[in-house]
Amino acid sequence: MHHQNLTKGLQRAELARRTGANLETVRYYEKVGLLPPPPRTASGYRSYDGAHERRLSFVLRARELGFSLEEVRALLRLVDERDQPCAEASRVAATHLADIRAKITDLKRMEGVLKTVVAQCGDGTRSDCPLIETLFREKAF
Repeated sequence: MHHQNLTKGLQRAELARRTGANLETVRYYEKVGLLPPPPRTASGYRSYDGAHERRLSFVLRARELGFSLEEVRALLRLVDERDQPCAEASRVAATHLADIRAKITDLKRMEGVLKTVVAQCGDGTRSDCPLIETLFREKAF
């Protein structure tokens, strides 16, 4: 005999609404295994519960911080194992932080090149285009 949850199960649209997720996003996370498939009611409807909502919120926040799907998967494994996973979670976060810092450095470099090019373009009446010339160079930055 199944123990009935005190809270009524949520349908996918309601789960999406409550977490601020897109319906397709919920579907996708389920498909790639970040969100376990929910049980179905007798009438065949998916019935998500509070655990699904918490897990989906976790995935959404992690994605907002730029964690890749694989990194999110690794973090969720730590959540599921529950044996003081902080050291491992910290390692995943430190690696991600290093990636973000590298991207920031790249973005700043790109910004510098584009700022210079846009300034050189001026009002756009030059016969030679600084952007096109920059892109023809072997390395833009």
